[in-house]
Amino acid sequence: MRPVTVTPATYDREIASAVAQHTNPAIEQAAQTLTWGADEHILIAAAVAFWLLSRRGSKQTRVTGTHLLATSVVTGILPHVLKHIFNQRRPDRLTATGHLHGIPLSGLPNDAFPSGHAVHMGALASAASEFPKPYRKLTWSAAIGLSLTRIAVLAHWSSDVIVGFVGGLLVERLVRRWTGYGRSHG
Repeated sequence: MRPVTVTPATYDREIASAVAQHTNPAIEQAAQTLTWGADEHILIAAAVAFWLLSRRGSKQTRVTGTHLLATSVVTGILPHVLKHIFNQRRPDRLTATGHLHGIPLSGLPNDAFPSGHAVHMGALASAASEFPKPYRKLTWSAAIGLSLTRIAVLAHWSSDVIVGFVGGLLVERLVRRWTGYGRSHG
């Protein structure tokens, strides 16, 4: 048994109930497809590819490549560690109505807290604060949207996604201390 049980808040239950009542198979299929954009395996593979490509770039490009790879690895490991500490039933295990409307089953039943996908997206959004303005806005929008897909498929409660996203932001800022990302590279 995990040492800490997390209970969803009233607003978590209300949002999950609204999703279950107002979704349909087409919405769920779209959300399931989109949520892959925040999957740790895809993000780490992309970070490895960018890191390899960055080796031939400027010092700033190499620092960015190293930072994105380090952040992706840390945010890939952290949610798994936390899920050994926190116990929380996924909302998709608590709805019959949602399954009638197309809600799938996600992951292990008691691994709701925190949302690993949201941790990755929070870290990516935080790293994007150094991107040129149009890319920064696009990355933030995509990161928030991809995080919300975890609520749409009832893989996580709203609070799991919020805590995961903020946690990812904090992790990325801590990794900066090691990689030097975001500092001026002359």
